Amino acid sequence: MKITSAVMATVLAFAAPVLAETATEGWNNTGGEQDEALGLTPDHENGIETYEVCSACHQLNGWGLPDGTFPQLAGQHVNVIIKQLADIRAQNRDNPTMYPFAKPSEIGGPQSIMDVAAYISKLPMNPENGVGPGDNLELGEKLYKDNCVRCHGESGEGSDEKFYPRIHGQHYNYLVRQFQWIRDGKRRNANPDMVKQIASFSDEDMDAVLDYVSRLKPHPEMIAEPGWVNPDFDW
Repeated sequence: MKITSAVMATVLAFAAPVLAETATEGWNNTGGEQDEALGLTPDHENGIETYEVCSACHQLNGWGLPDGTFPQLAGQHVNVIIKQLADIRAQNRDNPTMYPFAKPSEIGGPQSIMDVAAYISKLPMNPENGVGPGDNLELGEKLYKDNCVRCHGESGEGSDEKFYPRIHGQHYNYLVRQFQWIRDGKRRNANPDMVKQIASFSDEDMDAVLDYVSRLKPHPEMIAEPGWVNPDFDW
């Protein structure tokens, strides 16, 4: 039997509440390493040492890869990094590629979580992140302003206090993958508000809004000069 777009839309509409429940279970659980790390004072030198493990994938500058294999981490909010790292270690967020590198045996305990999060947050951001095709930006802007501004802000700056990530300057292909996983119930630590907000987004909507987001620029003071190399690893 051929499944039409109308039938698929109906199936997704009925499935959305189930997917949302699965995807949002434990969105921001308190306790454990997250709370412990949040209460610590960062050690810059240990942050550098800890980040060296992370740099194997996220690159020495913290800029990830434009193909979206690895996200840009540079400039991200401290609380967001702590939450995501703690969630991966607690297996509340599925990331089999990162998990072996994030274990305490590799990078240390809650102190190292705080140290590396604080270090990453101070790295200047990529001046040339990967962007989308640019063919539906008017729709993307409308969708962003109607659905995303309340949490992610006018320019994609997010909120450290509320654990909302910066999404400006992020690679388009990474944004697409995470949006798909959140919308389709694959990312278990997703914010339930976002799951509900984007449940009805079509693939066209998704591509348009994330193309627009990928072109949002952080404040100029947060962006590195072209050709910048992290001096902490410039051996």
